[in-house]
Amino acid sequence: MSLPRDLFEPEHEIFRDSVRRFVAEEIAPQHEQWEKDGQVSREVWRKAGALGLLCCSMPEEYGGGGADKRYSVIVMEELARAGASGPGFTLHSEIVAPYILHYGSEEQKREWLPRMATGESIGAIAMTEPGTGSDLQGVRTRALRDGNELVVNGAKTFITNGQMSDLVIVVAKTDAEAGHKGISLVLVEADREGFRKGRNLEKIGLKAQDTSELFFDDVRVPTANILGEEGQGFGYLMQELPWERLQVAVSAVANAEAAVEWTVAYTKERQAFGRAIADFQNTRFKLAELATQVTVARSFVDRCIGLMLKGELDAATGAMAKYWTSDLQCRVIDECLQLFGGWGYMWEMPIARAFADARVQRIYAGTNEIMKEVIARSL
Repeated sequence: MSLPRDLFEPEHEIFRDSVRRFVAEEIAPQHEQWEKDGQVSREVWRKAGALGLLCCSMPEEYGGGGADKRYSVIVMEELARAGASGPGFTLHSEIVAPYILHYGSEEQKREWLPRMATGESIGAIAMTEPGTGSDLQGVRTRALRDGNELVVNGAKTFITNGQMSDLVIVVAKTDAEAGHKGISLVLVEADREGFRKGRNLEKIGLKAQDTSELFFDDVRVPTANILGEEGQGFGYLMQELPWERLQVAVSAVANAEAAVEWTVAYTKERQAFGRAIADFQNTRFKLAELATQVTVARSFVDRCIGLMLKGELDAATGAMAKYWTSDLQCRVIDECLQLFGGWGYMWEMPIARAFADARVQRIYAGTNEIMKEVIARSL
């Protein structure tokens, strides 16, 4: 049993019903095939766009839903609840699109946001490099001026939506000598000469999600492709990170809740020593512990969502949410998998997929060790 959620209005729950149906009808039946393919279909992107599931919070004048971010939260929750880790809708709609909305020129907004809202164009953001990890100040990719153009050279890795991307926001140094003050965000279209998509990386989990290496070899883009002001990229990244990290927390709690639900149902059906596993005290106590932990986490995350809606979510609180819930997600799923016994180790079971998918939550959007550093600096 979970606590009532005052965060959402009746119209949000109507939207949730439509998202849940979409996931059940358009995503769940195909997800196993997408895991084999290493990416989802473009068709599901267009269908999601037609139903208004992409760029929910973008203004209507740019093709978005014009809705508050609770609608985007619902999409995140329903994907996580179903274990639908393939579609990179969240990064596209609530990381890439907001950068364009908040920092882009009017021309950039009108060029890209409507196409992202329909699913015609898929967005990605290229931060991580082979040797930098969470150290954004250490990026080596360069975007140096040559007349009215920038020449982009470098390599990125672990890029979600990388294979399918039509537009990539590239974190690059436009001034190699200025440290973090030399970092800019540069829009690079996928059809630019010299832009190459490398391997679709083979991962422990998230097997249906395309995650790629990207290479930039003398890629020329106009200086008008700089997003916002030149040299301000690091500041832009820092401003958006609390919301990005809260998104990890939203999916972490929803997925952990689902894992508990799956496990309750399984233990009531599975027999051992002549009775249901759920009849053993150890099982009941373990499920009681997990349900309590997830309910406490849900209360905190809902509080953080409320702060975000008011523009009051700070970096430390966002880091707390990301670190605590992603750690909890992994612990809860591990405990749930144990109650499945041998079947929990079989890939055909949702709990096995969840176990593999959850592990990266403690790594991306800044490792949990970085989160603790962010929190400590605020004390």
